[in-house]
Amino acid sequence: MTMEGVVPLLKPPGLSSSDCVVDVRRLFGEKRVGHLGTLDPGAAGILPVCVGRAVRLFDYLVDKDKTYRFELILGAATDTQDSFGQVVETGERDIPAAALEAVLPRFTGEIEQLAPAYSALKSNGQKLYDLALQGKDVPEKRRPVTISDLVLLRQEGAGRFLLEMTCSRGTYVRTMCHDLGHALGTCGHMGVLLRTRSGPFSVEHSFTVEELRAMQEAGTIQQALVSCEDALNQFPALTLPEDRLIPTKNGLPTDLHGSDKRPDGPVRLYCGGIFLGVGKVEGHRARLAVHLY
Repeated sequence: MTMEGVVPLLKPPGLSSSDCVVDVRRLFGEKRVGHLGTLDPGAAGILPVCVGRAVRLFDYLVDKDKTYRFELILGAATDTQDSFGQVVETGERDIPAAALEAVLPRFTGEIEQLAPAYSALKSNGQKLYDLALQGKDVPEKRRPVTISDLVLLRQEGAGRFLLEMTCSRGTYVRTMCHDLGHALGTCGHMGVLLRTRSGPFSVEHSFTVEELRAMQEAGTIQQALVSCEDALNQFPALTLPEDRLIPTKNGLPTDLHGSDKRPDGPVRLYCGGIFLGVGKVEGHRARLAVHLY
C-alpha cells in the first residue's frame, strides 16, 4: 500500500526533529519524508511530518501560523535563551503579573527579532550555532515576524509565567522571553515549550511514536495519515470543466469566467471528479502547480 499524507506527530522533549523524521521514515516504509518546521530538541508538541508525495506540499504548509504555550522565567538570562544554557545575566525576579501584561501589547503585530546566537540560521554557509560553539563572533541576524496573539495565561510562581502566543513562521519563542525580560527592566529566559498548533494541525489530534508503532503492528498505521486533500482544506476549492482535464494535467492554464473566478493564490484543484492537487490562480487563469493525482 502506498503511504502518503501528513502525520500529525507529537514530539517529546529530548528528540530532535530529524530524529522524528527517521522514526516516521522507518514506521511508514517511505523514503520521502520531511517535517513542517523544526522544534528544538528540548521542546515538545505538534510536528507535522509529510510522507510520500505530501512532501511536495512543503511550501504551501510550512508558512502557516503556529501557536505555542511557553514558560517565561524572570531573573536570569542564558546564552541559549532557554533553560539548557549557561546563565550570563541575573536581575530582579519578583515582577508582578500586571507589569508583564502591560508590556505584552508592545510585542504584538509586526516586530523585529534578533535571532539567537544558538540557532540554525546561516552566515556565509555556517550555522550560527556552530560559530557560537567554536567561540567565534556570531553576526547579528535580524528579521521581521508577526505576532498575532500574545496572552498571559497564569502566574506559576515568583518570576514564572505561562503564556500563549500565535505567530508567523520563523519566530523564536526563546527570543521573545529574552526580550520580555529586558522590557520589564530585568532579564529572562524560556522554560518549557509546547507547540499546540502548526497550521491546520493541532496537538489534540496528534500521535506519539509509540502509538504509531502500535498501529503499525496492528496494520492500521495508514489511519494516522491526513490525506493531501484534507491537509489543504485551508485553501478554497476550484472545479474546472471536465473537458479541461487533459490540458490541465499537461500544465496548460484554464481561463476562469463568472462564478469560477477566484482571487490570485493557491486552490484545491478538481476536474472530472478527480482531486488533481494544488492549483494556482493568477489573473483569472488557473493552472496545476503541484500534481497529486
